[in-house]
Amino acid sequence: MNSPSAIATWANAITVSRLLLAPVMFAMIPDAGGSWPAVSVWFLLCSSDFVDGWLARRHGVTRSGAFLDPLADKVLVIGAMFTLVSTHVFWIVPVVIIAVREIAIALYRTVAGTRGFSIPASRLAKGKTFMQQNAVGWALLPLTHDVRWLWNTMLWIAVVLTVWSGLVYFLRARHVMSAIVAG
Repeated sequence: MNSPSAIATWANAITVSRLLLAPVMFAMIPDAGGSWPAVSVWFLLCSSDFVDGWLARRHGVTRSGAFLDPLADKVLVIGAMFTLVSTHVFWIVPVVIIAVREIAIALYRTVAGTRGFSIPASRLAKGKTFMQQNAVGWALLPLTHDVRWLWNTMLWIAVVLTVWSGLVYFLRARHVMSAIVAG
């Protein structure tokens, strides 16, 4: 069982690998059309998120992992989405909505964490991440790249889940922030 203060764990190694491979993933996103290599790497990176989570639950969740895992998710999703914006695949508005929420919750978690509060991801937030990953994946898949309505629908469902989960965090944050201010 890993100590909560452990840094060198298998789960963290996978998470750090996801962070290091993120720029490679972004470079693989083509200017036009889907890409089998890009969607394959995307699938591998998204699947590794489940593997590192499974390892962390099995061998003990660490503070470093609790910080790094959501960071890797955000870097991958937001980076891929903005890369798709730059290639005119995604529209910038839903991507900015997602990015603003992700940054706001990351800042909230950081502030709460410095005060000793742990803010674990909810099931809704995990579903939100899954839908964000799907929107990117379907846009990269050569078979569905031209089926814009499919991945645009996924993207807008991701926006709805992103905003909804953000509101849930905001409502719960009032209790945490009042404890931080009182403490």
